[in-house]
Amino acid sequence: MSLAHTRVFKYSNDGAVLRKIYAFLFKTLGWTIDNNNWPIPYKKYILVVAPHTSNWDFLVGLGARAVLQFNPRYIGKKELFVWPIGWLFRKLGGYPVERKVNTNLVQSLTEIFNKEEEFILTMTPEGTRSYNDQWKTGFYYLAKNVQIPMVPVGFDYKTKRVVVHEPIFAEKPVEDLIYELKTWFSQFEGKNPELGVRKPNKR
Repeated sequence: MSLAHTRVFKYSNDGAVLRKIYAFLFKTLGWTIDNNNWPIPYKKYILVVAPHTSNWDFLVGLGARAVLQFNPRYIGKKELFVWPIGWLFRKLGGYPVERKVNTNLVQSLTEIFNKEEEFILTMTPEGTRSYNDQWKTGFYYLAKNVQIPMVPVGFDYKTKRVVVHEPIFAEKPVEDLIYELKTWFSQFEGKNPELGVRKPNKR
């Protein structure tokens, strides 16, 4: 894995006016960023974001990335990136992925990370806006395959904070890491609290 020293994925000038608007609204609505662990000193990493309980999370994320001035991506079905609205998904950081039944998503993303010189990907381990105790583990195996860090990011609607955790690596067994992440994320209250991350039982 390669350190970028003090470099981070460069802030894109595309949609600069919109990004100023996102940042303005983010701050005007009272949101702040706990960015003690920023900037992230890697060219490639995975943002693991939770709790994900509402479509509003996407807008909070747009505001946060505008304030921090970096350009994380998210994945979407290839079919979404065609005319007439495909350009919008790309402008908002979307990256098309083939999602056929016989396609291995982790392998597809591994190839993307290996191809790109700098790439930051946002993933939600819950995989749904509804409550889900059975997290998807693709982010863990992707980080392990590419040997890149994961950066947990908590959205707390109660205090209107976006909290950036220090980078962690997929060095522990997946069950242990998921347990620790759920414990950390459980302190944050989602837009719909009843659908958020619950603190796991002691092991």
